[in-house]
Amino acid sequence: MLPLLGGQHGGRSSMTCLYRCGNACDHPVPNTSANEYFGDVVAAEVSRRGLLQAAGAGAVVIGLAGTAVAATAEPVLAHGTSETQGWRHGHGPRPLTFTSVPPNRADAITVPDGYAQRVVIRWGDPVLPGAPAFDVHNQTVASQERQFGYNNDFVAVLPLDGHKEHCRSALLVANHEYTNEELIFPGFTGHDALTVEQLKIAISAHGLSIVEIERIGHSGAWRLVTHGRRPYNRRISALTTKFAVTGPAAGTASLKTAADPTGRKVIGTLNNCAGGVTPWGTILSGEENYNQYFVGADGAPAEAKESLARYGFATTTRYPSGSRKWDRADARFDLAVNPNEANRFGWIVEIDPTDPDSTPRKHTALGRFKHEAATIEIAKDGRAVAYMGDDERFDYLYKFVSHKKYRPGQRKHNLTLLESGDLFVAKLSYSSPESEIDGTGTLPSDGAFNGGGVWLPLVKDGVSKVPGMTVEQVLVHTRLAADKIGPTKMDRPEDVQPSPVTGRVYVALTNNTARAPGAKASADEANPRNNNKHGHILELIETHNDAAALTFTWSIPIVCGDPADPKTYFAGFDKTKVSPISCPDNLAFDPSGNLWISTDGNALRTPEGLSLNDGIFATPLSGPEAGHVKQFLSVPYGAEACGPVVTEDGRSVFVAVQHPGEIAGATVENPASRWPDGDFARPAVAVAWRPDGRPAGV
Repeated sequence: MLPLLGGQHGGRSSMTCLYRCGNACDHPVPNTSANEYFGDVVAAEVSRRGLLQAAGAGAVVIGLAGTAVAATAEPVLAHGTSETQGWRHGHGPRPLTFTSVPPNRADAITVPDGYAQRVVIRWGDPVLPGAPAFDVHNQTVASQERQFGYNNDFVAVLPLDGHKEHCRSALLVANHEYTNEELIFPGFTGHDALTVEQLKIAISAHGLSIVEIERIGHSGAWRLVTHGRRPYNRRISALTTKFAVTGPAAGTASLKTAADPTGRKVIGTLNNCAGGVTPWGTILSGEENYNQYFVGADGAPAEAKESLARYGFATTTRYPSGSRKWDRADARFDLAVNPNEANRFGWIVEIDPTDPDSTPRKHTALGRFKHEAATIEIAKDGRAVAYMGDDERFDYLYKFVSHKKYRPGQRKHNLTLLESGDLFVAKLSYSSPESEIDGTGTLPSDGAFNGGGVWLPLVKDGVSKVPGMTVEQVLVHTRLAADKIGPTKMDRPEDVQPSPVTGRVYVALTNNTARAPGAKASADEANPRNNNKHGHILELIETHNDAAALTFTWSIPIVCGDPADPKTYFAGFDKTKVSPISCPDNLAFDPSGNLWISTDGNALRTPEGLSLNDGIFATPLSGPEAGHVKQFLSVPYGAEACGPVVTEDGRSVFVAVQHPGEIAGATVENPASRWPDGDFARPAVAVAWRPDGRPAGV
């Protein structure tokens, strides 16, 4: 058995914890509500019996039908047309045939035998024509505004030439989640020593990049287009790009500031983590750990502090640990002066990648919290449903159901779908006696972690369903609103991915080391391990397989960790053949119906006690190979694996390599990783493929 990594940070370096989430695990859990847990009695109207009956009773562990699962939606952008054509598509189930990559600590992308990989774009590469060549010793705001940003996370690949399969050109969209100034600026000695110009460079390195890429020959390899007009290329910056605010909270008092008295315009987007591609061809991006960029919450008005604390703002000190000191460059980041600026981040952002002149929008109807992502499913009646996780220990799983219906081919209409709708939060019940959930991950006597659930309304038909709170308050302070109606506290719900064919919904629950026996926050059937270092995968089946349903059943097909540990579970598959996997983060589907999983913070170690690299894994969801998790690639030392994207033809697997070499003590001059160019670490997007031209993975 592989030794487990101790400590509440899991497998992350202390440097990553500082810059990625502001040392969230070192601070008290923001959710201090006394909500019911799975072991408590559910309110009469959503009793366990009623939930299970309403949701169809008796969820199975995984057992998907033989229907294929399509690839993640990839709109066809034919000569500027961004409406999706036939976005539900699958080629039928095919087994995974690659030889698993063994756990390793290599400072490289490691792929299976018979595969190749290459970098597509890295931090500082040109995005806009005329961008200067990257020079780490001569960085400017003007150059970063035209170059690929830092720490790429979510990746989308959208065909440009009218062909979903075998396309020759595409748009690559990437989020830039956060910066690490120690690995950006040579000679870094502290944030107080940074110049205002350097502070603005770091701010500008956040946001998103949209670039045109082209296939190399007839292979699965891709490269950045560096010639011609590149009309779609765009840098969406946290420093300069203006965003419109839509939905019920737009223009309300909570969003008005000195910089924007209208409450309808925001400069920038922060800490963009994962995202999604809509059926109408736009990109959704989630603003996550934005709290860490602000200072002065201790000086905010007393009435604002409850919400600030619930969102992780440091309300007892001016400068929280690791503060970037951005207030020196822009007073917007000082909450003592501009307390409402906090309310202008934490939204789902929608961006049209085919219109570089369009204004990105922040949709308040989808609620404000630490959004990991948003992925869209179309309900049986045509309404758009967005699934969303709030990436915090003991926080919640949400969904939004639009008021308007999706109309294929009517793009102008579809661009309004996320501006109004109903917002729900998940409440789960369970099927096993509480005494059988012992916190170790041991299966209960019925052989499965499963149960039922209900979607509790927060806002319905334009009316607040939370006693004592207005619609504005519910949407701006969604965490506080949800606390009042008792949803289920989960182990860091991150990416949520519905199968585009089956409609079943998969949730990556990354980890939660704060669960403890004998406490109110002890294990339950849907979060079955105390001190949960390795996370698990949750499956939801909406009633009648309708994304707009108000009830569902759930099960846990995968309990992650070392397969040699008897307390792990892989859908009943022979664990001697399974790859070790820890801390699932992002999810995707390939054209053959297999689930692909990227990891963040691998908490497994070598026999010598050394940390192991993160990677991308794949597993079938049906048939005799269900639960056969296999590692497809590993990312370089100190990096997180983000994405992934498997293209519609199955021949290319894209991965965002975030924070390579982010190890305590590393600097530009003394790097812990020299990937990808052999000098110092640079975050980058890479692609893996089979040189023989066959689809990847199968």
